[in-house]
Amino acid sequence: MIKAYIAGPLFDDHEREYLEKIAETVEGSGISTFLPHRDAGLVTGEFTQEKKVNVFDKDMEFLESADIVIALLTGRDVDSGTAAEIGYAYKSGKRLIGVNANSVKPINNFIWGLFNYGEDILESLDDLELFLSKEFGAT
Repeated sequence: MIKAYIAGPLFDDHEREYLEKIAETVEGSGISTFLPHRDAGLVTGEFTQEKKVNVFDKDMEFLESADIVIALLTGRDVDSGTAAEIGYAYKSGKRLIGVNANSVKPINNFIWGLFNYGEDILESLDDLELFLSKEFGAT
């Protein structure tokens, strides 16, 4: 089974809810997903060294084992953690897919290039579902 890591900002309920919609779309296509805040947990209370290590290690374990990385790219700029995940995935030879729904400004040119010169940046969840069907035979 194809495994997807879902990357994106986790700073508010709206971002997390949209990431959950991405995961639902991907899972509905028959692809297994890892969604950091759902599967590794959100850090609540004091952000201790132990909590930071635990979250980072879980995220890296799944990022390393993923076949594809699907990243939420919306906002004024790509989230720094998401950018790090994208860079790691690109260097590791993983397939990158971006979702850029409701973007406030054009995506950074370097980020754009990492996504197959923008060819693998999609504008909606419907586009994502169609893309997954075409690219991975997922239904």
